[in-house]
Amino acid sequence: MNRLKRLAKPAAALVAAALLTTGCATNNPNDPFENYNRVMFSVNEAFDNVIFKPVATIYKNVLPDIVQTGVTNFFGNIADVWTAFNNFLQGEGQKGLSDVTRVTVNTIFGLGGLIDVASDLKLTKHHADFGQTLGVWGMESGPYVVLPILGPSTLRDTIALPAEWYGDPWTYVDNIRLRNAGIVVRAVNYRAALLDASSLVDDASLDKYEFMRDAFLQRRYKQVHGSDSGDGEWEEVTASEPFIKPEPAIPLSKTAKENTAGQAKAKPETIPAN
Repeated sequence: MNRLKRLAKPAAALVAAALLTTGCATNNPNDPFENYNRVMFSVNEAFDNVIFKPVATIYKNVLPDIVQTGVTNFFGNIADVWTAFNNFLQGEGQKGLSDVTRVTVNTIFGLGGLIDVASDLKLTKHHADFGQTLGVWGMESGPYVVLPILGPSTLRDTIALPAEWYGDPWTYVDNIRLRNAGIVVRAVNYRAALLDASSLVDDASLDKYEFMRDAFLQRRYKQVHGSDSGDGEWEEVTASEPFIKPEPAIPLSKTAKENTAGQAKAKPETIPAN
């Protein structure tokens, strides 16, 4: 319980800071704290450019692809446990059973999750988190907010952070050094997977903040409310697919529309997959 309180206090302080922040009118009604969010976005960008991105670049260039794939599979297998739990909470029993089967198969036959045997057996990988679960239960997303280090979020997703921490099986590793090392490796591995896509966003966006905000809100809406392409199915982040199609319920800002229109007119550049 003490750990929960320690996690809840920073989240509450962040929300309070956002509420106290005054700003000018914004084009997006989902972003009433745009001034605060832009400042925090700039801070996160600076941190990423100075520390996170260089480390991720070295990680990607030095480690063989097979090692990076193994790291991705290992932590993805662990994440499937929490995904299964949330799918059950959302009433998605079939998906939950599929997730449990994935974890079982990959843990036993995939060397503890290093090899994704389940995908070869056509067991679809899903994504579900507690913020999504709260949305399925009827909680509104609330205003958009940029969290320190963690980046784009909403009030609902921020409230869900303590549950996300306790729902992550890796946090229960007794060896503190191993646990902390795993958290760092997982974060660096995830950032390395986004290097190509983030470079495309840097080149394509007139206003990177608006672009990232609109893409995030649309993606979360899709994950909570579903779409024709399959609710809750895991979408790999690839350099060839940096844009997210808009959902009718969340209109694109003017800048994002201009970016998307410009990309539609431009001849697509083929980027080889790593």
